[in-house]
Amino acid sequence: MINMDKRAVIKYPRSTEKSIRLMESNNVLVFVVDRKATKQDIKAAIEKEYKVHISAVNTHITKGEKRAYVKFAKESPAIDVATNLGLI
Repeated sequence: MINMDKRAVIKYPRSTEKSIRLMESNNVLVFVVDRKATKQDIKAAIEKEYKVHISAVNTHITKGEKRAYVKFAKESPAIDVATNLGLI
């Protein structure tokens, strides 16, 4: 994916029941990211990699991994990105 000082910012997207529900209802996708990545790093990496607009990034560290909840702008539906990633 996108590199931040020789390490990947975005590791992989999460495909769980909760993440699919968030995608359908709130236009949000969940990604597992590098623990040292900032919200600005995550936003820049996803916008550059998938050519979309992002309105917000929230992060959560749990069980040793950092998850980014990425809310897409209205002109960039999360379901389109998920389809391109092969999640659905």
